[in-house]
Amino acid sequence: MLRSIAKVLMVAALAGPLAAAELGDDGLHKTSWMRETFKDLREDLEEANGEGKRLVLFFEQRGCIYCTKMHEEVFPRPEVSQYIEDNYFVVQLNLHGDVEVTDFDGETLPEKDMARKWRVLFTPTILFLPEEVGEDTTAPEAAVAVMPGAFSAATTLDMFTWVNEKRYALDNEEDFQRYHARRIQERNNGSTD
Repeated sequence: MLRSIAKVLMVAALAGPLAAAELGDDGLHKTSWMRETFKDLREDLEEANGEGKRLVLFFEQRGCIYCTKMHEEVFPRPEVSQYIEDNYFVVQLNLHGDVEVTDFDGETLPEKDMARKWRVLFTPTILFLPEEVGEDTTAPEAAVAVMPGAFSAATTLDMFTWVNEKRYALDNEEDFQRYHARRIQERNNGSTD
């Protein structure tokens, strides 16, 4: 009987969430692929380009259950985390934070005020930036895609892939939703995960 209980507990432990990112002092999840920067987006873009990666901005907040879902169920998946690490330069921003951020247009504001300027209303919100941004352009004006909210691993990976492959710039009818629908059909089981 004890062996049966032990087996059940072991299976439950193994079926639980993958290793989630640790919480930082600011209450936000921290991953190995998030960058600590001075949050000058012009410098961050230059550094991302220098590494051959795409700049992406993650807005999160302390206590966000949807951020936790992403960090416990989606980002720990090897195919997702490795793809992000290999292809993206990730800068995390705190929806209610006080760290100063310099936008591409040169304006410097605390994170919380930048969130208001950019009309970021909930977390997580992920902004994907192009390789070039004009001096008089704000991050949301320049963004090639915005991912508002928590999604499955497959949807998340599809979005990161769609942006990285610059599918938004193709002259065809396959926007992200059509691309994602096609990818679902191409998966062996038709699942979104």
